[in-house]
Amino acid sequence: MRFPLLARLLPLLLLTACGSEWNDPYPAAERGQNVLHSAFTERPKHLDPAQSYVEDEIVFTGQIYEPPLQYHYLRRPYTLIPASAEAVPVARLYDAAGRVLPADAPAEKVAKSVYEIRIKPGIRYQPHPAFAVDAAGQPRYASLERSTLAGIERLADFSESGTREVTADDFIYQIKRLAHPRLHSPIFGMMAERIVGLGELGAQLQAAAKTLPKDGWLDLDAYPLRGVERVDRHTYRVTIKGKYPQFLYWLAMPFFAPVPREADRFYSQPGMAEKNLTLDWYPVGSGPYMLTENNPNSRMVLSRNPNFHGETYPCEGEAEDEALGRLADCGRALPIIDRAIFTREKESVPYWNKFLQGYYDASGISSDSFDQAVRFGAGGDVQLTDEMRDKGIHLLTSVRASIFYMGFNLADPVVGGLGEAARKLRQAISIAIDQEEFISIFMNGRGVPAMSPLPPGIFGYEEGEAGINPVVYTWRDGQQKRRSIDEAKKLLAAAGWPNGRNARTGEPLVLNLDTTGGGMGDKSRLDWLTRQFAAIGIQLVVRSTDFNRFQEKLRKSAVQMYYLGWNADYPDPENFLFLLHGAEAKVLKGGENAANYQNAEFDRLFREMKDMDNGPQRLALIRRMLSILRDDAPWVFGFHPKTYTLGHAWLLNRKPSDVGNNILKYQRIDVAARERLRHEWNHPVLWPLLAGAVGLLALILPGLAGYRRRERAAALR
Repeated sequence: MRFPLLARLLPLLLLTACGSEWNDPYPAAERGQNVLHSAFTERPKHLDPAQSYVEDEIVFTGQIYEPPLQYHYLRRPYTLIPASAEAVPVARLYDAAGRVLPADAPAEKVAKSVYEIRIKPGIRYQPHPAFAVDAAGQPRYASLERSTLAGIERLADFSESGTREVTADDFIYQIKRLAHPRLHSPIFGMMAERIVGLGELGAQLQAAAKTLPKDGWLDLDAYPLRGVERVDRHTYRVTIKGKYPQFLYWLAMPFFAPVPREADRFYSQPGMAEKNLTLDWYPVGSGPYMLTENNPNSRMVLSRNPNFHGETYPCEGEAEDEALGRLADCGRALPIIDRAIFTREKESVPYWNKFLQGYYDASGISSDSFDQAVRFGAGGDVQLTDEMRDKGIHLLTSVRASIFYMGFNLADPVVGGLGEAARKLRQAISIAIDQEEFISIFMNGRGVPAMSPLPPGIFGYEEGEAGINPVVYTWRDGQQKRRSIDEAKKLLAAAGWPNGRNARTGEPLVLNLDTTGGGMGDKSRLDWLTRQFAAIGIQLVVRSTDFNRFQEKLRKSAVQMYYLGWNADYPDPENFLFLLHGAEAKVLKGGENAANYQNAEFDRLFREMKDMDNGPQRLALIRRMLSILRDDAPWVFGFHPKTYTLGHAWLLNRKPSDVGNNILKYQRIDVAARERLRHEWNHPVLWPLLAGAVGLLALILPGLAGYRRRERAAALR
C-alpha cells in the first residue's frame, strides 16, 4: 500500500526541483517585474528631512524628497541644475546701505545676498492621507483622537488619500522646521548664522514649545521668518547674511525640500508617534519615489510616485558615458524603475552570495570577497577576476570626496604649537607613516594617499607634481616618491629628539594616540601604526575608548593625536578647509577644528577664499593655504578612500556619485536578461537528492517486501 504512494510522490518531488524557486529569496509574485533589488546593513534612524544627515538615510530620502536643485547625473565636475526649481537662482548682492553690488563684489563689501527661487508649477505630492478631504473639502483626518486610531497600525490602513500642488509656502515651512526645538536639526546652528532671522525664530519657537503639552502641535505658519518671504504661489526669497555662494549646494539637499503643513499637522495628532506614524517613519515628498513599506529590521520598499512631474533622462555627459551606453535613454521619462526593494543584511557573506546568484543587482566589495572579485594587473591597475567577467559583472570605481587623517592637538605642549621644533616633529611623523603601505595592506589598494585636505574632484585639488605635498614627497621620473625614513629621522633630530630621545635630558619620546574600536582601533592596524612610529624611535601609546568618551576628550583637548574622517557635504573646497579654520577650533569655539589649529595667515586667506567663485584668483589663494598647511602639518594627511562597486550586466545607467543622492530614478533594469541569467545560475544540484532517494528506496524496499510476505503468510494461516 505504501510503495505505490512513494512511487507517485518521488517524481513530483523531483519535478519541483527543476526550477530556481527553491533558493529564490523573493515571492513568486515579484519575479519578472521592473524592480531593483538591493540591501541595507544599518536601519535608518531619521527620514524627516529636517533631521536626516547620514548616508544610510539619504539612500531613501534622496529619492523621496525633491529640493530646488540637484546635480547633473553625468557631468563631472559636479554641476548644479534645477530639480523642483525652474532655474538655478543667481544671488543679488547688496551692501550695508542697500545698494546693489556686482556679482563679483568682494565678500567684505557684501552685507546680504538675496536668492529668489521660482518653483515649477504643477509639481504634486505623492498620495497621502494628510491630503484626503471630505465632500465639503475639509481635511478628512485632521481631528483624530487616540480612540479613532484603533486598527490603524500603518499608513496604508487609512482608507483615503489625496494630493495637491507643491507651493512656495511648503519650502518656507520646511526652512522654519530647521528651527523647531523638538526636531534638533543638525544644521540649525550653521543655518542660523546664514539665514537672516532663523536664530531669532529658533528662540521664539523654543519659548512657545515650553507652553505646549508633550504632544502639542506647533503651527509654524503663526511665526514669521524675517529672512524668508513668499513672493507669489510659486516663488519665495531667502536672504543670507553676507556673501555665501555655497548656499546653492544646500539647496540640493533634502533639508530644503518642501514639507507640507498638512503632513506636519497630520503626524502631530495624539497617538500617531506611538504607532510610528511620523515623518521619520513615513516621509511625504514630491520626488520620483515614495516609501510604501517600512520594516527597517527586514525590508524597505520605494515605489514609483504616480504624481511625479515630467523629468527626462539627460542627453549630455562625459565622453565615456556615451561609450558605456549611459546616453541610450536620452529623453526617456523618469523614473525608469518601478520599485526598489531593500532587504536588511546584517552579514557581508549572505549579501555577497546573493549578489553572485543574481538576487541583488549591485554590491560593494568587502575584504572577505575582495580576492574573489578583483585582482591587480602588472601595472597596478584593478581588473575583474575571470569569474566576475564570465558573469558579465562590471566594476565601477571612484575616489570619494572624503578624507581620513590623523590629527595633532595643536594645544598640546609636545606635538602642538607653531614653533619650528613642533613643526619638524609633526613633519617627521607625516613622513614615517607610510600611507601607501597602509592602503595596500588594510584597504586592498582602495585608496589614494592624501596630499592635503582636498580630495580629487574638489576645486583646488591638482594632479601630478603641482599637487604633491613636498614635505612628505619628492617628484622623480614622473612619479611621486615618499621621502625616506632617514629624512624623517633628520627632521626628528632637528626638532630636538635625536633617535627619539630628548636632546637635553635623554628621555624617550612617548606619544599618545586616542582612538575608538573599529577602523583604526583594530589591533592589527594599531600594531602596524606602532611599528611606523618605532621606525624613527618614537614610542606610541594607544588609548582606546568608546565613541562618546572619545568625543568628550576632543572637546576638552585631552588628546595628543587622534584619527578622524570627513565626507563632503557639498563639492567645494570651503567644506574641507574650514576643518582647520581657527574660528572652528574645538576647544575655544566648539567647532569642527579638532586639531585646534590657528594660523593667522591661513585664517585670513580662508576668510577671503571661502565666499569666492571658482576661478584663477581663488585657486591662487588655495595654493597658498595648502602650502601653509603642508608646512605646519596639523594633520598627517591620510588617504581618500576609493569605492569599488559591482553591478550585473542587466543593471544599466549606473554611475558613481558622491554628492548626487537622487540617482535611483536614472537607473534601468533589463528584466528579461536578469530572469534568464538567474535561472541559468541557480539550477538546483539534483544528484544529492537522487542519491538520497535511491538510498531511501534501498532501505524501504526490503522492509516493504518482508512486510508483504508476513501479511500473505498470516492470510494463508
